Amino acid sequence: MPNRLANETSPYLLQHAHNPVDWYPWGPEALERALAEDRPILLSVGYSACHWCHVMERESFEDEETAALMNRLYVNVKVDREERPDLDSIYMTAVQQMTGHGGWPMTMFLTPRGEPFYGGTYYPPQPRHGMPSFRQVLLAVDEAWRERRAEIDRSAGEIRDALARTGAAAAAQPPLEASVLERAYADLTRRFEPRWGGFGSAPKFPQPMLIELLLRHWKRTGTADALRMADFTLRMMAAGGMYDHAGGGFARYSTDNQWLVPHFEKMLYDNALLSRACLHAWQATHDDAHRTVVVETLTWVAREMTSPEGGFYSALDADSEGEEGKFYLWTPAEVDELLGPDDGALFRRYYDVSEAGNFEGRNILHAAHGVDEIAAAAGVTPQRLREVIGRGRTVLYEARAKRVWPGLDDKVLTSWNAMMLHAFAEAARMLERDDWLAIARRNAEFLTSQLKAEGRLLRTYKEGRAKIPAFLEDHALLADALIAVYEATWDIRWIREARTLADAMIERFWEDDEGAFYDTANDAEALVIRPRDVFDNATPSGNSAAVMALLRLAELTGEQRYRQVAERALASMAEYMARVPMGFGHLLCALDCALATPVEVAIAGEPAADDTRALLRTVNRAWLPNAVLAFASSGDAGDSASLIPLLEGRTAQGGRATAYVCERLACRQPVTAPAALAEQLGIEAAS
Repeated sequence: MPNRLANETSPYLLQHAHNPVDWYPWGPEALERALAEDRPILLSVGYSACHWCHVMERESFEDEETAALMNRLYVNVKVDREERPDLDSIYMTAVQQMTGHGGWPMTMFLTPRGEPFYGGTYYPPQPRHGMPSFRQVLLAVDEAWRERRAEIDRSAGEIRDALARTGAAAAAQPPLEASVLERAYADLTRRFEPRWGGFGSAPKFPQPMLIELLLRHWKRTGTADALRMADFTLRMMAAGGMYDHAGGGFARYSTDNQWLVPHFEKMLYDNALLSRACLHAWQATHDDAHRTVVVETLTWVAREMTSPEGGFYSALDADSEGEEGKFYLWTPAEVDELLGPDDGALFRRYYDVSEAGNFEGRNILHAAHGVDEIAAAAGVTPQRLREVIGRGRTVLYEARAKRVWPGLDDKVLTSWNAMMLHAFAEAARMLERDDWLAIARRNAEFLTSQLKAEGRLLRTYKEGRAKIPAFLEDHALLADALIAVYEATWDIRWIREARTLADAMIERFWEDDEGAFYDTANDAEALVIRPRDVFDNATPSGNSAAVMALLRLAELTGEQRYRQVAERALASMAEYMARVPMGFGHLLCALDCALATPVEVAIAGEPAADDTRALLRTVNRAWLPNAVLAFASSGDAGDSASLIPLLEGRTAQGGRATAYVCERLACRQPVTAPAALAEQLGIEAAS
């Protein structure tokens, strides 16, 4: 007999629809029952690709006795953190304040008013490693609820007050200064791990926003070490087992220091952000190794993570057949059977496939050494080894496709789709991929039509149902992505759409008295607090994404209100950025953008013409993080110039595609030759 989760669309919630637990989704029905019966709420938060969420389900939520205890003592609420980042943010902050750490599954106990008073993460079925069993926790919390209610109410009030102070805008708002960026760079250099790249020790996360910050520091200051750290980190990740060498794309993080053993779940947002970081590294270095990672990762997304409607799916699970990583592992015998003994031996040598294995007796593919080194050791030419590697990856992928696949979380989330849309649009423009441009257009059309209701953006979509009012991050990341779609398509419609989103952000999420954005709209469901998560974690915070989108729109449209709001939001967080730069990668990138004098490039010509493409190729091959692009074609009829002042009077000179390089609308002499454009931009001419 299914529980109430059977009516949900989230794959994570549907995974729990047949638990014997009397689960409720978050909503008025559960909260009203808790109030009416004066019962505490047991809130369980997780996501579909979470390995330990699956473990706790098998051990506790599928256990009849444990479920009966939960049903007798609590109103049980299950939340998909990806659908409801507002709830996840509030209660994860609470559990971190209580215990000093957090993670998923998150297990929280709330008053009927939604105030947290006790919590943790995973609890085992039996006591171990100093942790109480889940049943012990259930009974202890129930006893406290019945016998020490005043103490619980007092504690809940204190936690609520502490939550309200978290993320509050700073009272003093100092001027924006580059010294904050310098301190951030100094902190990154101290934390950089020189042997394997990245920051800190295991478990090691990719942190693409910090890599972007290093690239920006190199561009702004010319510091060679900044580029070296970014380049080296991306190379080491792509060589390690965190990268899927057979199918493309990155796993969530590495459990060790050398990027070898991943946590095998593959998330859309990681791959969106890492694709862009690799794309920008390619622009900075012109090294095709980075370009190859972009191509393979976006090919994987197009092949495996794209819905028939054009939306991007959320994640692939870490587990298959009940085992973490089983789908991705190989034995020497399997490789030799697929490739033959000669090619198999070479392939195994390059990817370090051994009888002992590197993960539970089997092997995660990883490139421990370069092609030239392995070829010399094996006595073959590098070309021969490359042919074996290329064929072997294709053959292993086809064989792997016949295995039992990891679970697919096929919901479509607006903010995550926006990040991947941004990656496809940028890569289509920079790498001249018309197929990716078609994917970007289709996704932009899908998001701006199917994830809207009554003119308002929605958060999530699955099987024809869109729901949940969108959060700040959804508006901000989509607005920024649509600017990239405009830069790739020349279609002014996407700037109109981006402006609509920006105006909605300011109207519904901005509090002018505080100089701050909130994560939920001013007419959203009332929660225990109104959340404002300012930290950039695995994804950009709504605040940092909003600042970046508004700064870019201000440069294109000339709308100074956008810049004023962005700069106030930056100033409100300047103190946080200075103190904890590792937590503000994207916001620091936005600060770099705010302090720069953006380069404005207007190109007049026909989009498909060879002379236009030659000018575009010059711009697209260079790392110009603070550039904005605008386009005028003969069939425009003035629509673009009405929205983008930079385009006023910009025409093709002498019938040839013409580029105008400007700063604050003060333009240099128009040019028609790529070499002249490169000289004005201070970059190398495209070959």
